[in-house]
Amino acid sequence: MAEKKKFNVEYEVKSSPKILFGFLSEPNGLAQWFADDVTYRDQVYTFTWDGEQQKAKLLSVKENKLVKFKWIDDEPHCYFEMEIVQDELTNDVALAITDFATEDTIAERKLIWDNQIQYLISVLGA
Repeated sequence: MAEKKKFNVEYEVKSSPKILFGFLSEPNGLAQWFADDVTYRDQVYTFTWDGEQQKAKLLSVKENKLVKFKWIDDEPHCYFEMEIVQDELTNDVALAITDFATEDTIAERKLIWDNQIQYLISVLGA
């Protein structure tokens, strides 16, 4: 099996870190752009797309800054992280995504993130 490699993508988001954080960390926030439905129990988020469920464990969370998840059935070194980055000079806010994919699926994964984040931005009205 091909090994998954880490990749990063970053998006400018016109939103306050506090508001954005709710969409990254709260089940009802995530359900508005990331998945069709999201539930949370015992540190485990269950994401549903088209009736298919995938579970992810919350590895770490920093208030208004970062959430890091690991898909339960993924390789040990893999995770996905959404970090809010604010420029100290301009106060511009960006969302930095770290994810893992095999060499031949990275482009596809980036495209999925592009679409998800565009959707998030429209939900934010940003």
